[in-house]
Amino acid sequence: MSNSVTALNPSVARKLSATQLASGVAKISFGVLALAVLSQVRIPLPFTPVPVSLGTFAAIAVGVLLGRRYGSASALTFALLGSLGAPIFAGFTAGFTLTFGYVLGYIPAALLGGYAARAARNGSLLAALTWVLAASAVIYLPGLTWLWLASGKSLLATLSLGLAPFIVGDVLKAALVVAYLATVARRSH
Repeated sequence: MSNSVTALNPSVARKLSATQLASGVAKISFGVLALAVLSQVRIPLPFTPVPVSLGTFAAIAVGVLLGRRYGSASALTFALLGSLGAPIFAGFTAGFTLTFGYVLGYIPAALLGGYAARAARNGSLLAALTWVLAASAVIYLPGLTWLWLASGKSLLATLSLGLAPFIVGDVLKAALVVAYLATVARRSH
């Protein structure tokens, strides 16, 4: 909308911004809900405090579906709500658990998921794949760091508990996202 129209009619600008605000809140709420629901789909592993969950998939997916701004805002809101006590993390947990670092990794993962979607819309599946793999990998930086510091385990033990068991599953989750993005790319061109 041009500045001359909004300057002459400030109520139009207020309505537009209220509509944009409502739309943004709805998108972020959807993203938080998707993260909370998919995080509950989990498989506890007896040898590690880190479960296999669809939370990592959800983090990338909200970035892909909502874009990098609303996707990362959804992941940030999810992390804040859970850290304040809302039982929305995997296993209906909350707070600063041993796996909270992975939740922090959801924020940049959603951002990178948004870049993957943009690359797919521009017809570059190789770039989209690269962004999705980067999104999957970036979750591990804060996740492993937090797990290492909070558990007091050695670095090698932390990698054995928090990385090695999840690589194959994360590659499969990334493949699902890329398959969706391939569909997006075909529809865009």
